[in-house]
Amino acid sequence: MRIGIIGAGALGQALAVRFVAAGEEVLLSDSRGPRSLREVADSIGPGLTPATVAAAAGEEIVVLAVPWRELTDVVVAADVSDWQERVVIDATNPLGPPDFRVVDLQGRPSSEVVAGLVPGARLVKAFNTLAPAVLGADPRTPAGRRVIFLSGDHAGANNRVARLVEHAGWAAVDLGRLADGGRLQQFPGGPLPTLSLLLQP
Repeated sequence: MRIGIIGAGALGQALAVRFVAAGEEVLLSDSRGPRSLREVADSIGPGLTPATVAAAAGEEIVVLAVPWRELTDVVVAADVSDWQERVVIDATNPLGPPDFRVVDLQGRPSSEVVAGLVPGARLVKAFNTLAPAVLGADPRTPAGRRVIFLSGDHAGANNRVARLVEHAGWAAVDLGRLADGGRLQQFPGGPLPTLSLLLQP
C-alpha cells in the first residue's frame, strides 16, 4: 500500500525509514515542498517519494507527524473537506517547540481535537508514545519486538493499522476506542508515553 506522511521531521522520517524497510511505498511531505526532501529521499531509499502535503493527504493511509502548533495549517494545506473514510494516523502530542508548554484541551483527549480537524476520516492514535530514535530503530530485537500502542473508534481502521504495524516488524497492541485508549496514550497525562516495551517471542 502507499502511505502518506505529513511531516518530515524526526518522527516522520523515522516512520518513513521503517515503512520503506518493510517494502511499503511512502509519500513524505512537509510545508516546504518536495524539493526540500530530496536528500532525505536519497538517504532512505527508492521506496520514498517526496510529495506535496495535498498529495500525501490523498493516500488511503495518512500519518500526521507534525508539531501540534502546525496541525491547523497542515489541514488547510491538505485541502481536504471530506476525508472519505481514509485512515488517518494521529501521531501527535499536544505540546511542542519552542517552549514545550502543554496545550489546554479543556479536558478533551487530544485525538478528539484532531478528529475534528479531519472530518470523515477514520482516526487511529498510534506512534506517539515513543521517541523518534526508538521508532526508527529496528523493532525486532533479540529480546522481542517493540510494542506499538494504537486506539480508534473504527474497528476496521484499527485492524488495518495493526496489520501495518506488524508488517513493519513491531508488535501491535490495540487499546480499543479513543475515549479509553487515547487517554492512556496521551502525552502528557497518560501512563503509556515513553514506556518502551518488548513482546517476547
